[in-house]
Amino acid sequence: MDTLLVERVEGVVTVTMNRPEKKNAANATMWRELQECFTEVAQTPSDRVLVLTGAGGSFCSGADLTSVGSTGHPLSLMRTVGDVALALHRLPKPTIAKVHGVAAGAGCNMAFGCDLIVASDEARFCEIFARRGLSLDFGGSWLLPRLVGLHRAKELALLADMVSAKEALDLGLVNRVVSVGELDDFVDRWARQLAAGPPIALAMTKSLLNQSFEVAMTQALDDEARAQVVNFSTADTAEALAAFVEKREPHFEGR
Repeated sequence: MDTLLVERVEGVVTVTMNRPEKKNAANATMWRELQECFTEVAQTPSDRVLVLTGAGGSFCSGADLTSVGSTGHPLSLMRTVGDVALALHRLPKPTIAKVHGVAAGAGCNMAFGCDLIVASDEARFCEIFARRGLSLDFGGSWLLPRLVGLHRAKELALLADMVSAKEALDLGLVNRVVSVGELDDFVDRWARQLAAGPPIALAMTKSLLNQSFEVAMTQALDDEARAQVVNFSTADTAEALAAFVEKREPHFEGR
């Protein structure tokens, strides 16, 4: 790919946005390649976890606004951005954002759109849209109220201030903040733990949680029951029960 580096190691797919000269700002090519990559990972059984990060000391500074207008009508571009956001949201594998440096605009919401967010203590987050005369995109209007509540979401979006890693942790925007030197090892541990987990059960758990704000408690319980019926029919659940009896770690194959 022209704008991404993709590495696969033991079920962990690391996708690195690779336009460091632009702080990994996403142009039309990157949007297309991100969508292709997320779709491929979703459809590849041996891919268990996706780690999303950026090259050159930044996560992603958002959309490359210098390329807007050169690739057709802005509405067409925004539909592509929306398709990428949905592909990330719907990906049935756990996703981890590994954030170092700046995550701004669409790049900020790309990080928040992952299931888990680990930031270095030098990471910075900004819903920069208002400073550019723009409104939220990449799902920010959906994500932010769910992460921090409506009034905090409005503060982040309307004022468009830069938020430090510590502030992001205090607000509940990220899961962990670690030192720069610990970032790779910490994310690798989480990724390997998730890759060793039961793929079918994790996918259904992710789906249940993603739908939790949209359904009533009765519907959630019905959905949980159906998911458990599926789980009890899998070889992975049988393996987990056998491993418990035999006092060993289970080996999940996703079937």
